[in-house]
Amino acid sequence: MTSTPNQTSHRLKRRSLFVAAGVLAAIVASLYLAAPARLRAAPASAPVAPPAPKVTVAPVEQQLVTEYEELTGHVDAFETVELRARVSGHLETVSFQAGQLVEKGDVLFTIDPRWYRAQFDLATARAEVAAREAARAEKLLAASAISSEEAESRRAAAAEARAALETARLDLEHTEVRAPITGRISRAVVTPGNLVTGTAGGGTLLTTIVTVGDAYVYADLDEATLLKFNRLVRENRISTRNGRIPVELQLSDESGFPRLGFIESTDNRVNPATGSLAVRMVFPNTDNALIPGLFARVRVPVGAPQSTLLISERAIGTDQSQKFVLAVGRDNTVAYRTVKLGATIDGKRVVREGLNLGDTVIVNGLQRVRPGMTVSPEREAATRTASTAPVAGEKIAALR
Repeated sequence: MTSTPNQTSHRLKRRSLFVAAGVLAAIVASLYLAAPARLRAAPASAPVAPPAPKVTVAPVEQQLVTEYEELTGHVDAFETVELRARVSGHLETVSFQAGQLVEKGDVLFTIDPRWYRAQFDLATARAEVAAREAARAEKLLAASAISSEEAESRRAAAAEARAALETARLDLEHTEVRAPITGRISRAVVTPGNLVTGTAGGGTLLTTIVTVGDAYVYADLDEATLLKFNRLVRENRISTRNGRIPVELQLSDESGFPRLGFIESTDNRVNPATGSLAVRMVFPNTDNALIPGLFARVRVPVGAPQSTLLISERAIGTDQSQKFVLAVGRDNTVAYRTVKLGATIDGKRVVREGLNLGDTVIVNGLQRVRPGMTVSPEREAATRTASTAPVAGEKIAALR
């Protein structure tokens, strides 16, 4: 059968494609044979496992710790006096500078004394006359020249005159207002030229004086802490120094509670409105920094020194209502541990339950790992600041 021109053209194209495919196959075969034998024999590569995440770990520490309760208190002086006028009159002089130290007996104010000096002179004269009349009455009574009633009347008049003289003397003395205690004085509330009154219970306030040296600090102890504290005292589980319970204090510009004092007394009843008991403490004030009225932080021991486990605050996580840490075992596997925490000390938390001495916890990298994972742990650097460096003896922990 005779082929048409189109059929002949298609056959030639198919033959060309077959020839090209054969040439390509030969090239691929030659390349495979030219490759190294190790490449020809290599099977398909398996997926590479990611490296274990790196985390920073720290061991559980053990220290001798005394727990304490932190309270907010205020400083007060041992003695505070409101100096008021005891007689009425115009104020003549003010004999001090605001803020200076004054001694007991120093004259601080002078009230115009002229009226009171005249009253004193008059009372003196009357007292002398009454005394002479009483002495004459005794002689006349002995001679039966007057009745005993008349003699008794003259003796009474002499006694009244002496009392009036003493009153006049006191009034004259009170025109010089003197310091009743040694201490630091405030400013003068009244300036010279003003009228002051000295009525009983309503004398004009002139100034105030507070003692210097040791200072009181008052704070309120809540009912729960009070009950715990009293129980520990009864059981002799509160540390004492020279028979007194030590307390520590810091002002708002201080840290580390550098001031040591002791509990001096407590109130005799709990305030039912607040459920707290007022506690008074004494602190030395050698640098005069404890100014009456200042607020201060005070910590009171509420436990006996005991060996306690501590971990870094950075190791603690929160899972809903419970606290947890991620511990790393000997095989570098992460384990989830719920913990019961206590007080704070130097940036570390007391662990009451959930960990043992010798355990290691993750302090950096908590977000990158999950329980059951294998990690690459690195120990936390052993550098410490002065405030967190371990020292011999006991530590004190703040309750939260």
